[in-house]
Amino acid sequence: MKGYIEERAMEVAAYIIENNATVRQTAKQFGISKSTVHKDVTERLMQINPTLAREARKVLDVNKSERHIRGGLATREKYLHYVES
Repeated sequence: MKGYIEERAMEVAAYIIENNATVRQTAKQFGISKSTVHKDVTERLMQINPTLAREARKVLDVNKSERHIRGGLATREKYLHYVES
């Protein structure tokens, strides 16, 4: 694996942990795709730093379990603004 990929995987994981960030937020921050973020955290990072990978994975698992709630809140907010217009 190339050095810059390993470095990016470490930075991505650190960002996710520090900011409690979603895959989508992380991808936007680093200018990479969501699938790259996912692959960095789940596959590449396990080879480099398994402890960091597990910590990042915990955050992503929590975010995944809450995504339906965030989606519902976003829809609610959208329609509240729609009615006001």
